[in-house]
Amino acid sequence: MRWLLNFFPRPWLIRLSLWFRPIIKWFYKGNRYVDPIDGSSYRKFLPYGYQKLRPNALCPGTLSLERHRLLWLYLERETNFLKQPLKVLHLAPEQVLYKKFKSYVHWHYITADLHSPLAEIKADICALPFKDGSFDLIFCNHVLEHIPDHIKAMEELYRVLKKGGTLIAQVPIDEKRETTFEDNSIIDKKERTKVFGQYDHVRIYGRDYYSFLNKVGFKSQAIAFASSLSEEELNRFGLQKDSIPLARKI
Repeated sequence: MRWLLNFFPRPWLIRLSLWFRPIIKWFYKGNRYVDPIDGSSYRKFLPYGYQKLRPNALCPGTLSLERHRLLWLYLERETNFLKQPLKVLHLAPEQVLYKKFKSYVHWHYITADLHSPLAEIKADICALPFKDGSFDLIFCNHVLEHIPDHIKAMEELYRVLKKGGTLIAQVPIDEKRETTFEDNSIIDKKERTKVFGQYDHVRIYGRDYYSFLNKVGFKSQAIAFASSLSEEELNRFGLQKDSIPLARKI
């Protein structure tokens, strides 16, 4: 898995998975683990990671990761977003969430990205082609750590969000770091993977991630939803105790 992630560009992997996913889903069918997004069950989840492999991370049938499954449970159990008629922007859409969200006839659902084959609109996050205050809800998960000018990207997300709207922007956060780390002098892919955890990451966010969001106008907070789940649920759904970053435009 690690070799695939580092050798093949992500858009290629997405296209390949569309063909092979049904076969993989059948092969790993079982009842030990469950993907709560579609209710499918498996005998095992797979390890995943660019540098350090995380056990029980990747659902073989849906390709969801821990963060996708945790986000889904939060949306389903703690919010009304999935039931409300909303205008939603999904940047760099994840396959498993894209399929689910696309089926919502009560949502005006728009996907955007520069490279993803799932995106309907090819767009630069630092220059989004949408009017001010266009969206009620924006998903922008594991995108900002790839963006050199992440403040500009956050400003654009704030601009196109309606007043009272919500941004969910998950990023990998090193809770041991007080401040975010960047080093633009590291250009070798192997060295970047070693330092940043992934060759295409440009920073490691620390606990100050929320201060960046607040700086551009958001009122943000870390939602410790995973702490409300039982150990049995954490194991069955293959979850980690990560927080969900929530930012609102007041």
